[in-house]
Amino acid sequence: MTAVAHRARRGAWLRSRRQLTRSWSARIGLGLGTAVVLLAIVGPMFAPHAPAALVGPPFHGPSAQYPLGTDFLGRDVLSRVLWGGRSVIGLALAATFLGYLVGIPIGLVAGASRSLVDPGLMRTMDILLAFPPIILLLVLATGAGPSAWILVLGVALTHIPGISRIVRAATLEASVRGYVEAAVARGERRSFVLGREILPNIALPVLADAGVRLTGSILLVASVNFLGLGLQPPAADWALMISENRGGLTIQPWASVVPIILIATLTISANLVADAVARGLGRSAERARMAR
Repeated sequence: MTAVAHRARRGAWLRSRRQLTRSWSARIGLGLGTAVVLLAIVGPMFAPHAPAALVGPPFHGPSAQYPLGTDFLGRDVLSRVLWGGRSVIGLALAATFLGYLVGIPIGLVAGASRSLVDPGLMRTMDILLAFPPIILLLVLATGAGPSAWILVLGVALTHIPGISRIVRAATLEASVRGYVEAAVARGERRSFVLGREILPNIALPVLADAGVRLTGSILLVASVNFLGLGLQPPAADWALMISENRGGLTIQPWASVVPIILIATLTISANLVADAVARGLGRSAERARMAR
């Protein structure tokens, strides 16, 4: 990579980082997201009871002994809330990572190809894109049985077409840049050009897209768990808690309301950060056009 290209990429990263530190919405998003993730990570250490332990009567209201009351079986809601975030966040992160692990190579190869490989890969992605994500997940979960790994694979599969199309578009734009053409003229291998010249320079658009993908993963994981086709009782999971306790919403609402608030906070924070990154990228692109 030429020194000019390296400086341009470094400048784009610095501008995006400044956008995150200056934007109030990004700061709020980072703060909320960090708080929820920390709750999920360290929460089990402070849980007063085991998540599956029966500690009181069903749908008991908040008290000094049970700050958030009990659920439909008499389990401590606070303990299950403190335990229930790991599954939602962990499965969503795993599915998003797996989607990018498969989607990025497909998009790079399709964008850099000048043969039938490009339309062949993209038509395959179009077929996957035609299936509504929740329907695809329900078919997989019903056919293979409820399983965390099936849920992760299914959510990743719904992301791969969109990720590959975004990476392909960014690759097409980067492949006509001078530093890429110089690398090709030097006789560099295609794998070197893709991995060392193109991939680092499309990282920011991919990063901006990652926040949206993570939000989608959280909602899909929560939806499937809510429907009972993902994690199974007595697992402590925020979405499963909503499903299990919805019948007692008028009696003991905290068993459902608290998990709803936490899932909503997590998705909103991811969207706020992704929007700030996207705005930073837009301003960087505008400055680059004006400088030409």
